[in-house]
Amino acid sequence: MPATTDLADRYLSAWNETDPAARAAAMEALFSADVRYTDPLVAVDGRPALDAVIVAVQEQFPGFRFRLAGPVDAHHDQVRFTWELGPDGLEAPVAGSDVAVVDDEGRIRTVLGFLDRVPAQP
Repeated sequence: MPATTDLADRYLSAWNETDPAARAAAMEALFSADVRYTDPLVAVDGRPALDAVIVAVQEQFPGFRFRLAGPVDAHHDQVRFTWELGPDGLEAPVAGSDVAVVDDEGRIRTVLGFLDRVPAQP
């Protein structure tokens, strides 16, 4: 398995990438073709569907960026990390944690996401 912090950093970088071509290249290197992503709001299969989720989050939170919010932990083929989503230099209104499961090639094949802090809806 690649270094766990490196994997988490590359994962969050993919979520932060706004250039479609650069994001597609990052996703191809990072995720298996049949990646499954599940969080409390959405469940999708495959890179194109995950890309659509990333674009929707970027549109919902323009100018916000994902960042690690603590240490990265791993065992076997699983990596767990906490993250925050917010504007650079300010407190993040959104926070959560993800567990990523990697395949034999070191690509993420499953992401189980949890939301710990979300902004109140009007």
